[in-house]
Amino acid sequence: MAVTAEVGFRMRPIALSIICLFVAMGLHAATFYVTSAGLGGEPDYDKRFQMWAADIDKTLRSTEPGANVTTLSGADATRVKLEAALADVARQATPEDAFVLMLIGHGTFDGEEYKFNLPGPDISAAQLANCLRAIRAERQLVVNMSSASGAALPPLAKKNRIVITATQSGNERNATLFARFWIQALHDPGADTDKSGGVSALEAFRYASQKTSEFYETEKRIATEHAVLDDTAQGKGVRNPSPQNGEGMLAAGFPLLPLGSGTTTQANTPAKRKLLAHKEQLETAIDRLKYQKAAIPEDEYKKQIATLLLELARTQAELDQ
Repeated sequence: MAVTAEVGFRMRPIALSIICLFVAMGLHAATFYVTSAGLGGEPDYDKRFQMWAADIDKTLRSTEPGANVTTLSGADATRVKLEAALADVARQATPEDAFVLMLIGHGTFDGEEYKFNLPGPDISAAQLANCLRAIRAERQLVVNMSSASGAALPPLAKKNRIVITATQSGNERNATLFARFWIQALHDPGADTDKSGGVSALEAFRYASQKTSEFYETEKRIATEHAVLDDTAQGKGVRNPSPQNGEGMLAAGFPLLPLGSGTTTQANTPAKRKLLAHKEQLETAIDRLKYQKAAIPEDEYKKQIATLLLELARTQAELDQ
């Protein structure tokens, strides 16, 4: 696996040597991906979370055939199965390998403890951290895209681990949109800002953060989520990683999609680009409808959301062909 160097970071000699080391390590290393779509609580959230997880799964398998990909969603996304998937990575991964954990769904924070919502018992940030402790891969990326996920950052922070959360604290408890745009970064050429043909963790973070902010501005809504990144093991993320605040160096050198894989796996023809645009319109319509749910009769809401989700599924099926 190669490494994407993020434009805008001026590498000092020591930083450049770290990136070169990652490149050398990546030449013969494996990447392990574990994605979990948690409990939606409502049929429409369940369906959306599962579709997002399936999109990530397909993208990873098509762009990096040699990667080890495990995806849990629906009834399979239990704590037992998530812990088993992480234990499996711990048995296989070597220090030279890379590891990526992506969590899609809802989270809760009671003022003391964060939990990721799953069918059956939830899993806490401390329990997740304990599972990850056994994974020897020295390059790690954890992307928690759930509500209240900011509260999970301190327990998950660790040297050589990039931690991204959809919210900056446990007090941002509303359902998040960050996952939608994180996944979009895997397909939009605009996410590949250094034109390397791949997408780094930093590029995906910046893309998804910007798109999330733009959504709230366009909809004239108060933003209820502010994504943050920490890759210095400080346990406190920042919204704008830069050389000035010292955050983002590891993320710039961590390829979410490898160099040369092409970030536009679904956007390589005019027809596909049209479908992607239609998909984004449907996603926006769904988010807008969910926001208006309280003002719409329940039967009418169910009818509209079912129609939109069905069309979204059809569009995704066409993109996957």
